Amino acid sequence: MNRFEDKRRFGGLIGAFIEKATKGYVLSEREKDRYIKIDTTKGLWTRRDNCENMLYVRFLRQNRRICEECGYHLQMSSTERIELSIDRGTRHPMDEDMVARDVLRFSDEDSYKNRVTFYQKRTGLTDAIQTGIGKLDGTPVALGVTDSQSMGGSMGSVVGEKITRPIEYATRKSMPLIIVCSSGGARMQEGTLSPMQMAKISPVSQIHQAQKRLLYIPIPTYPTTGGVTASFGTLGDIIIAEPKAYIASAGKRVIEQTLRQKIPDGFQVAESLFDHGLLDSIVPRNLSKGVLSEIFELYGSAPCKERNNYYFR
Repeated sequence: MNRFEDKRRFGGLIGAFIEKATKGYVLSEREKDRYIKIDTTKGLWTRRDNCENMLYVRFLRQNRRICEECGYHLQMSSTERIELSIDRGTRHPMDEDMVARDVLRFSDEDSYKNRVTFYQKRTGLTDAIQTGIGKLDGTPVALGVTDSQSMGGSMGSVVGEKITRPIEYATRKSMPLIIVCSSGGARMQEGTLSPMQMAKISPVSQIHQAQKRLLYIPIPTYPTTGGVTASFGTLGDIIIAEPKAYIASAGKRVIEQTLRQKIPDGFQVAESLFDHGLLDSIVPRNLSKGVLSEIFELYGSAPCKERNNYYFR
């Protein structure tokens, strides 16, 4: 009852803004400025950007960061993703001490070194990815999860190296591979070192899949863009996306400014990409672990000439 009382109180505070949003009414930027803006990034409540509903943080975490009003999948941290995917007590992290170097001594409004330090303190991660091995419903898997809360999940030399190593480990141990993608693409502060990671990841992925015939499943979430989409984000055997995930190589604004053409709304959303054959499936977050478990079970029981190479039990 306290929760609903608080919700009504917050609803009255922002007035007609909530009422219009819950009815699907889309406000213009000028109209939005007429209403009170509330800082909900901290505390007990947060506000959905799309439908503008007020969400109780505690219940939101219990609901795996899925909006109870519209079903929208909000962004998750890499730690929450790992807890969602891996059996408790079975995860063994890899390369947690790997830190980016400021080779170019890059600086814009702030230095690259200071930015890295800021996000390390903010997220508790050394860089924008966590990797390791664990079990998914008893099946040993190698897992990588990018974290958009750390420099937008951008792919620099550390992210590229930390993805390459579990792929190589999974290839040696004949294990399936899962990479959850939540990234804005290449990290501009590292110059050409960032797009070079695409060329480093792709060959080891090819060895894992084509030569060793092992399974790789990427899971693009919101957002998956740039060099990540052009490399490990779409190189999998089975590509499973979350509902309404934004997946693109170049963003809508970049395309429109380059081609000087209006891009249809929703053409880079997971549902549109699924209709055009880029994705194999769209799976809600609360069902993803079960779906992955079934895929591994089917894959492990399939007839294969090199059956002894697989690590399924």
